[in-house]
Amino acid sequence: MARSAPLVPVPPHSVAALHLLDDPQEWQAFSRPASQGGDCWESNVVIEGMHCAACAFTVEDALERVPGVRSVHVSAASRRARIVWSAGRVLPSGWMQAVQECGYRAMPANDVFASERRRSETRKALWRWLVAGLCMMQVMMYAYPAYTARVGDLSQEMESLLRWASWVLSLPVMLFSCGPFFSNAWRDLRRARISMDLPVALGIGITFVVSSVGTFEPNGVFGREVYFDSLTMFVFFLLTGRWLELRLRDRTAGALEALMNRLPDSIERQSAEGQFERVAVRRLLVGDLVRVHPGEAFAADGVVEQGATMVDEALLTGESRALRRECGSAVVAGSHNLSATVLVRVQRLGAQTRFAQIVALMESASTTKPQGAQLADRLAKPFLVSVLVAAGLACLWWWSKNPEHALMVAVSVLVVTCPCALSLATPAAMLAAAGNMARKGVLVRNLQALEALAEVDTVVFDKTGTLTQDAMVLGQVSARDGYSTQQVLQMAAALARHSLHPVSRALDAAAALAPASGWTCASIRETPGAGLEGEAMPTAPGAAALAQALKLGSASYCGVAATAPGLAVYLSDGQGWLATFTLEEALRGQARAAVDALAQAQVEVHLVSGDSSEAVQQIAQELGIAQPRAACSPAEKLEILRSLQAQGHKVMMVGDGLNDGPVLAGAHVSFAFGKAVPLAQSQADFVVLSDQLENVVDALLLARKTLRIVRQNLWWALVYNAACVPLAVLGLLPAWLAGLGMASSSLVVVLNAMRLTRTTYTR
Repeated sequence: MARSAPLVPVPPHSVAALHLLDDPQEWQAFSRPASQGGDCWESNVVIEGMHCAACAFTVEDALERVPGVRSVHVSAASRRARIVWSAGRVLPSGWMQAVQECGYRAMPANDVFASERRRSETRKALWRWLVAGLCMMQVMMYAYPAYTARVGDLSQEMESLLRWASWVLSLPVMLFSCGPFFSNAWRDLRRARISMDLPVALGIGITFVVSSVGTFEPNGVFGREVYFDSLTMFVFFLLTGRWLELRLRDRTAGALEALMNRLPDSIERQSAEGQFERVAVRRLLVGDLVRVHPGEAFAADGVVEQGATMVDEALLTGESRALRRECGSAVVAGSHNLSATVLVRVQRLGAQTRFAQIVALMESASTTKPQGAQLADRLAKPFLVSVLVAAGLACLWWWSKNPEHALMVAVSVLVVTCPCALSLATPAAMLAAAGNMARKGVLVRNLQALEALAEVDTVVFDKTGTLTQDAMVLGQVSARDGYSTQQVLQMAAALARHSLHPVSRALDAAAALAPASGWTCASIRETPGAGLEGEAMPTAPGAAALAQALKLGSASYCGVAATAPGLAVYLSDGQGWLATFTLEEALRGQARAAVDALAQAQVEVHLVSGDSSEAVQQIAQELGIAQPRAACSPAEKLEILRSLQAQGHKVMMVGDGLNDGPVLAGAHVSFAFGKAVPLAQSQADFVVLSDQLENVVDALLLARKTLRIVRQNLWWALVYNAACVPLAVLGLLPAWLAGLGMASSSLVVVLNAMRLTRTTYTR
């Protein structure tokens, strides 16, 4: 997932550049192996030139027609696409060229020049807006005498001169400021498609033609009236709305891009001669020693071998404070070195890093479509067709009375009914909320989950690693006669190091501090929620190489009697009980506050755990949870969940993601805690990177606010169209006011959605 130097030294949109991306070594820069397996790859790209739901539909349609493309998801709000393709049937140049042929450009989502191209696009939009604004003011100045002069005040020559001056000043608006409207409309017409630019381009073109005829042939069929002031005014309003919308969209997608661009282009690596040389990040190998200076980002997951520093992991974990990292400490790709130069031994690269897994989740979220957005996309094309039909019928209705007025009525209908606000209502709010959550350390895997989260009325918590700290501490150890505590601890750790469960991590950590006695295990099998088993063998010199079948887990799993109070794990062999390990766990600091906040939000809280009844009851009592369930297997947890759902509850599951896969997948919406969980394989809809349990409550409250804003946006878009369309058809809405209404409607929707980017929540 590392960003690299420019992939090709040729124009980025040329055929030659696209074919250079067919090299499998380049695929890692913007693709990863797809979950379908085989030769399937999943690529995330930015679609340049796209700005509406109809554009997204056009790109999806073009890509789906390419042989070898398995699935396509294009988001108009984020302008990103996720393509799953078969390398045996098509190469990147094939489907990228299909995007170019339909008038757009597909670029790798992490291309180093993506942000520069976006800034260039913003500058061009700003210049078009400035030219339109300057010309509008001048044309309005020339039109003012015609509105205020009394009969006889203006001579015919003076009136003609003012009209000619207005026509000349309108030319830069038509040729430069309106360029994107006309080019996009012509592109779609040549391909027998329709987009939101077509009604706008028709309205602008008709107004200019009618006004030009009125200037050159004042006695012609359209009369002597000119509308250059209205033309320049509604072009200015349209460009104002689009420019502000462009800026606001960039802010909404800022969390994703800020995260994706965290990796450096190059890094200093120690050579075989012991010297440090700067190399491209993609040339790193596991085991390399790299030097990271203050202000630079870590390019890979690794361990500090020399030096000590403070690091910023805010975008990766949600932890806003700088963290100390010294010799032996782990550092993660994408975090920033703040204070001192350190030497780091590379442990994981590319898709194996935590950074890559986080980016994969955020890319997935940015290209998914909520149900409301999917409906808007499906309605966009027929709606635009109906707009053209309505404009034509309105023009025919008025033509017999006044051809000039008929054309201007058609222009108003074309402009005022453009469904930009409707298409932006849902995705703009969803992306703003997802960006807010990402800054807090909560990643959204699926935007549709935000809709489900807003309706949750019941929360089911797992205990270990969720309500409690995911790091446990080993307490007392008791062993069978003939075995020392250090020996049974090393035997248990030989099994435990093959599991990510918090109990297993605690045993492995405790064994690392004890004198080593040398045990290894093979044929490991883990039963989620119960324990592990495998063949253990001593590795110490002179030890008898006789394998022992060991089990580590609950008393029932090991086939022994539970003898220890509280949280305990047992070790058994062929002869029965071998050892008992008691562990201590503590509540997360925000657990009680989170449970209380959920109660205030009228959400019912349940505790369902696989641990012993005594341990579960103790935690439930401390938190004030009235309905704890203990000693539950994953199947029993799923049964409890389905029982709640059968009662009509909308259930959210919060677990550590280790043994809760079935219940996380079965809930209406799910959160996974635990930094050691492979994020890309998680079954959860949301992944909590930080240790803050209160982020779950914040996410629930934010989802409810998001749904309210989505409804507000939809109502605004519908009321706006319901009010303005009849006015336009009746000829009561001038063209400039129609342009102002169209721009304002989109801007209101986006600004309302931007309220969700605030980092504070209302509880």
